[in-house]
Amino acid sequence: MRISLAALALLAAPIAAHGATLRVCSDPNNLPFSNRAGQGFENKIAELVARDLGMTLTYTWAAQHETFVKRTLNKHACDVVMGVPEGYDEVDQTRPYYASTYVFVARRGRARVASLTDPRLHTLKIGVHLIGNDPAPPEAALGQEGIVDNVSGFMIYGDYAKPNPPARLIEAVEHRQVDVAAVWGPLGGYFAKVSPVPLTVTPITGTHGFAPLSFRFAIAMGVRKGDVALRTKLDGVIARERSTIRNILAGYGVPLVDLKGGADD
Repeated sequence: MRISLAALALLAAPIAAHGATLRVCSDPNNLPFSNRAGQGFENKIAELVARDLGMTLTYTWAAQHETFVKRTLNKHACDVVMGVPEGYDEVDQTRPYYASTYVFVARRGRARVASLTDPRLHTLKIGVHLIGNDPAPPEAALGQEGIVDNVSGFMIYGDYAKPNPPARLIEAVEHRQVDVAAVWGPLGGYFAKVSPVPLTVTPITGTHGFAPLSFRFAIAMGVRKGDVALRTKLDGVIARERSTIRNILAGYGVPLVDLKGGADD
């Protein structure tokens, strides 16, 4: 059977999802993940995905609060959310494209704290992120240890009129308002990397005794439930571009851990 040149060209072209546009929902003020200027690592990975699939990248911008998916993806304002934790049940997820861990961030020169069971945590001034009504894992673990009065909370959403609200916690370390911050790795790694004050980033250990709390999370891309075709295409990009994605993450100081998700240290 003879196949026309036009048909061969179609077979060789990248398979586009939802036409020729990759519609991504992102936060316009949330480095190191994303911003309107395209400076976040999720922006760079979205560009990589669009390029791999031969698509044009467009954004729908929205503050990434608790109702983000309902206000964007589920209202068909976009088709992809770049960074969702594995197991997040509001979306269908791709295979994970990285995994990270919570870390301690402190000024360089201080005795380094790594373990949640370190007795110094009873006297140090500690900063943690507050995420809605549920405590983040470090806050919950410190509470179990009876470490409460010397812990200060910083809203991860914060004052949206200022750039990158999650950065306020790392700025508190810089300004000596807290001695150590317990923070999600990509945030701690990036803001320590760009800080004018030398900071150390140490993965949190000593977490076994706090099960079922988890301190390591695999991160995937999210699509609307039932969008198997797009999820499959994104899985293919993640497989093909794994080393490039890893290099992007490393450039932003993201602490990477085993994607197989072994037990916390």
